[in-house]
Amino acid sequence: MSAPQSSSGRNWTGYALAFFGSFLFATKGIWIKLAYRYGIDASGLLSLRLGIAMPFYIGIGIATWLRAKKAGKSDLPPVLSRPGLYLQAMLVGALGYFVASYTDFVSLKSLSPQFERLILFTYPLFVILFGAAFFGQPLRLKSIWTFLIAYAGLALVFLTDLKTGGSAIAVGALWCGASSVSFALYLLLAKPMIRRLGPSLFTSWAMCGAGLVTLIQFFVLHPHGLGVPLSMPLLLLSLGLSLTATVAPSYLISFALSRISSQANAVIGFVNPVFTLIMSVAILAIPVTASDISGTALVLLGVGLYVWLDSRAPRAQGAKR
Repeated sequence: MSAPQSSSGRNWTGYALAFFGSFLFATKGIWIKLAYRYGIDASGLLSLRLGIAMPFYIGIGIATWLRAKKAGKSDLPPVLSRPGLYLQAMLVGALGYFVASYTDFVSLKSLSPQFERLILFTYPLFVILFGAAFFGQPLRLKSIWTFLIAYAGLALVFLTDLKTGGSAIAVGALWCGASSVSFALYLLLAKPMIRRLGPSLFTSWAMCGAGLVTLIQFFVLHPHGLGVPLSMPLLLLSLGLSLTATVAPSYLISFALSRISSQANAVIGFVNPVFTLIMSVAILAIPVTASDISGTALVLLGVGLYVWLDSRAPRAQGAKR
């Protein structure tokens, strides 16, 4: 029998999962901008994304349930005895992967991937503020200065790119701001449910809820079909968006939340705009400036300092006992 994993080990595993999940999520804007070149709208692309992803979530959810049953785990409540619990998981998933996703998809109609990521990743601040105000989570004032460093980096990049963004950024920014708030609430609401259902089973139910709402919206907005030709390039881009930027990172983030705090997961997400910036340059041929590089350095510094302080906090508390 292997020795139980230490708290510190679980933390660093959680950081690694959150970091890799954040990287994969960072590819989302690139896939979307490429797909928009084929004339598809936000609702249609979101429906393709979750329509492709749904079989994977259903399959993984069934496999997780059967594996738990075979292992004799009795802590997972049966669906028929606790339907409200599973409905709640589906509603939380609809908040995080329909509301947050749809508003994000709409914002990318007018925003570049860099602008979208910079605005979207105000969500760690909402996680911290909402967590302290409504969820009884501690507000670590000693580490607040690390956020200031990271946000200074984001602001530097944002203000530089704003000069060439034009007035179209205003509407896109509002949509993206709504996405940021929605995703912050998702992270806070998801964590206690992950403890109850486990990361894999929760993610499957949550994404099924998001997929169901997405399909309902699609048929309401597109009663006569998609409206654009379903070409092979569009299908391949939708496949990449579904698997690389949806299925894989959604499970990685859920497993990370089972090991680290919502705040830590949110702040690690600060590296997401950095990844998007690099991919925008490499794939979409968007030029990089000195401000982009300086801002990136500040973001990475702020993230690194917060992760270091967050990992030390449990040990410091344990030493006081």
